[in-house]
Amino acid sequence: MSPLHALAIFAAGIVAGTINTVVGSGTLFTFPVLLAFGYAPVVANVSNTVGLVPGSAAGAVGYRRELMGQRERSIPLSAASVVGGVTGAVLLLVLPAAAFKAIVPAFILIALALIVAQPRLSRALEHHPPRAHHRPGWVATAAVLASGIYGGYFGAAQGILLLAILGLAVNDELQRINALKVVLAGLVNLVAAVVFIFAAHVAWLAALLIASGSTIGGLLGARAGRRLPAPALRAIIVVVGVVAIVRLV
Repeated sequence: MSPLHALAIFAAGIVAGTINTVVGSGTLFTFPVLLAFGYAPVVANVSNTVGLVPGSAAGAVGYRRELMGQRERSIPLSAASVVGGVTGAVLLLVLPAAAFKAIVPAFILIALALIVAQPRLSRALEHHPPRAHHRPGWVATAAVLASGIYGGYFGAAQGILLLAILGLAVNDELQRINALKVVLAGLVNLVAAVVFIFAAHVAWLAALLIASGSTIGGLLGARAGRRLPAPALRAIIVVVGVVAIVRLV
């Protein structure tokens, strides 16, 4: 790996960590970068998942104040995320690599559609009256489980999907919902990463570069990420996602 490639992967990790904390879709930065540098799709996905774990942890630490008082609702949703993440990771390993290459472009298209729709989702969620102790029901838990399976398998824009699910299921302030989203998406990444470390090929240098960058990005996202120009950011994500689709196809 050349120094320029290493710097690009590290920078992509910073961007991904920041965006995952603020909204969710950081994989659409790191995954195409790894593809562009010659990593096979499944190896790129596995290494990216491992690398983004520290960024999720950093984001959760940054949102610790917003997480206070959410223990009752977070326990069942966390359990669903863990089960979903493991299931998705196992599916990635047992299904042929050709299936991943065929399915992921569709997943990226869905992710890009969610990113484009994100402003409307956010406006809809902001109109929910605050009721901080509302506990999600089985439908929301099942939806979080499904999002966990998706996240364990690939995960692009999993955070936006979680925001939509939680916003409809939990009446609370948007920033508190976002904090819970960071934790749930982080758990999916964590358990999937554990599976991959023991059962898949990880490109460790790339994963460590992403991990270093995503840790910085996670802290930036929790502190100052809301100041990023959202329209420009979404445009960049869409362009990067299209590049990833072209690369896979």
